[in-house]
Amino acid sequence: MLLSTTSTLEGIPIEEYLGIVTGETIIGANIIRDWFAGITDVVGGRSGTYEKVLRKAKNSAMKEMTEQAIALGANAIIGIDLDYENLGKEGGMLMVVATGTAVYVGEKTYV
Repeated sequence: MLLSTTSTLEGIPIEEYLGIVTGETIIGANIIRDWFAGITDVVGGRSGTYEKVLRKAKNSAMKEMTEQAIALGANAIIGIDLDYENLGKEGGMLMVVATGTAVYVGEKTYV
């Protein structure tokens, strides 16, 4: 599956637009992780724990979106957009949404 944030694929003709696909993930942040992240933020370093959670949430949303595209017969997704949002009381939940357009590109041009 070819994945791209651009709306076209240079040198690869799009044969068919199959529709919009999405993937959503909501992950809760626990109090211990919040506490350790707060210490890291005070010291001025990066929060490796939160970075791992963000990466996991992004990968999950991308996987769900890709599965939808495959079900439509796509071999590529273009125009991918990732949105991140805090939800819940005091932002205790993280939502990641991946959105794109499922397309079919010709077999001869698709690598």
